[in-house]
Amino acid sequence: MPLRINDTAPDFVAETTQGTIKFHEWIGDGWAILFSHPKDFTPVCTTELGYMAGLESEFAKRKCKIIGLSVDPVANHAKWAKDIEETQGHKVHYPMIGDPELKVAKLYDMLPADAGETSEGRTPADNATVRTVFVIGPDKKIKLMLIYPMSTGRNFDEVLRALDSIQLTAKHKVSTPANWRPGGDVILSGAVSDEEAKKLYPGGWKAPRPYLRIVPQPK
Repeated sequence: MPLRINDTAPDFVAETTQGTIKFHEWIGDGWAILFSHPKDFTPVCTTELGYMAGLESEFAKRKCKIIGLSVDPVANHAKWAKDIEETQGHKVHYPMIGDPELKVAKLYDMLPADAGETSEGRTPADNATVRTVFVIGPDKKIKLMLIYPMSTGRNFDEVLRALDSIQLTAKHKVSTPANWRPGGDVILSGAVSDEEAKKLYPGGWKAPRPYLRIVPQPK
C-alpha cells in the first residue's frame, strides 16, 4: 500500500554504518529524517549527504536525528563517506543504511515489489524512485514526504524550515503561511473558534477574511 502522511512509518531492522538498528527504537522519543539515495558514488547524492552532514547540528537542536539510505551494501557506504568528506568538507556522522536486498526501499514504497531482491547489477536509473525524504515524528508517524528526481538536488534548508513548521504546529493551534520563516506571523487553525482565539490572543488578530486570522508566532 502507498504511504501517506499520518501513516505509521514502517519499522524495520537494518545494517548501517553504525551497526544494526531497529528503526523505531533508534528514533526513540524524538524526531527523525530518513532520506534515500538510488546508489552510492552518484554525484548529486554526494552533495546532498555532505550538505546534510553540515546541517546535522541544526537538526540535533530540534531533537531530530538524521539517517541516510542507499541500496548498496554498508561496506560501500564507508568508502563513499570518505569521498563525501573530501569533496564536500563535512564528515558524515549520522548512520547510513545498507539496503542491498531492497527490503527497506520496497517497505517504503520507493521500489515496486517485483524489483528483485538484490542491488547488484542495478544502475541508478533502475533505482531512480529511491529519492524520498521522510520526516517522522515522535509518534512514529510520517509528517512529510518529499520526492525528487535524480537530476535535481534536494533543498535541505527547506526540510529544516518545514520541520520548524511541523514542530510549531504540533504544539500550538496554528498553521504557517506560504514561505513562512521562524519568527514570522502564523495563521490560527480553523478548528479554533473566535471565542477560544480571544483567550489565546487577547490582543486580537488581523483578519483580511474571517477564515484568515493572522497572529504573531507563539513563543
